[in-house]
Amino acid sequence: MKPRLSNIKIKQVTWREAENHLRIVRTKVFIEEQLVAPDFEWDALDESATHLLAMFENQAIACLRIINYQKIGRMAVFKHWRGMGLGMTLLLEAINICKSHGSKTIYLTAQTHAIGFYKQVGFKVVSAEYCEVHIPHVDMQLTLVV
Repeated sequence: MKPRLSNIKIKQVTWREAENHLRIVRTKVFIEEQLVAPDFEWDALDESATHLLAMFENQAIACLRIINYQKIGRMAVFKHWRGMGLGMTLLLEAINICKSHGSKTIYLTAQTHAIGFYKQVGFKVVSAEYCEVHIPHVDMQLTLVV
């Protein structure tokens, strides 16, 4: 049985303070599960990005990053924790952070299987499908109402 979402702590962190936890989640989901090359996964944007980290007890279980309060990316949730609303909780928190920093538009690149997930909160597809690291993606955009 999965623990309740209320037992999960989500906190805003920097790369410097949470690099080990962020690497654990992204390595498991992107590099091991989705076979993304490490050279693609780790980039210079992590250092300046804002990150959200979900923890259960002392274990990292999910994360995402926000670049310049305008782009959401690298959302990763451990397989065991999927389907309980954790990804949506992270996404809504990221949107609120972007709003609080005055962003009018938020962008992301979505794997095509996740388009419906992002549409639930108002993201719209703004590009044709393309392949990135052997995975079909589209660009999506959310215009924030002020």
